Amino acid sequence: MRQKNLSRRGFALSALASATALAACGNGVGGQGAATIDARVTATLSEMYRLYPNTVSLAQKANGMLVMPLVTEAGFGLGGAFGRGALRVGDTTVDYYSVIKGSGGLQIGAQQHAHVLFFMTEQALTDFRTSPGWAAGADLEYVISDQGDSLNADTTTVLSPVIAAVFGRAGLRLGATLEGTKYTRIIP
Repeated sequence: MRQKNLSRRGFALSALASATALAACGNGVGGQGAATIDARVTATLSEMYRLYPNTVSLAQKANGMLVMPLVTEAGFGLGGAFGRGALRVGDTTVDYYSVIKGSGGLQIGAQQHAHVLFFMTEQALTDFRTSPGWAAGADLEYVISDQGDSLNADTTTVLSPVIAAVFGRAGLRLGATLEGTKYTRIIP
């Protein structure tokens, strides 16, 4: 009987493939399309407003909001994330987006979270909508802390072109940042 030798690289690649498959299952892929995404976006906004009431005034000042109701991240050495959501201007969905993220380094585990990007200037919203694939960078301002327990909006934060709120974390992976995350317009 021949025994298989699984290298670290092979193990990491198979773990990443499994994580990607799991992430896809939990994010509505093959679901009901636009109606499912819109329902999840509405529920996510309601929950955010309930947990963090100060985000209501932030939303009223924003030119648009990208709402990602469920992003699944998993990693074992190599990691990835996937989710789908909608861009709302006012109370109207204007586009649908997917989010993907790849990462490498010392990591293990999986988690899910929601996030909302508030586009505080018309230019930031226009740049996002006209780009073929927009990548979130370290220049994002976060209004909800990594612990998800408080709203940290102040005058300086509100003047930022794009503000991120990451909340609703569940799972066994530490941290949730949007750096290196790419958003792409989709047709659900």
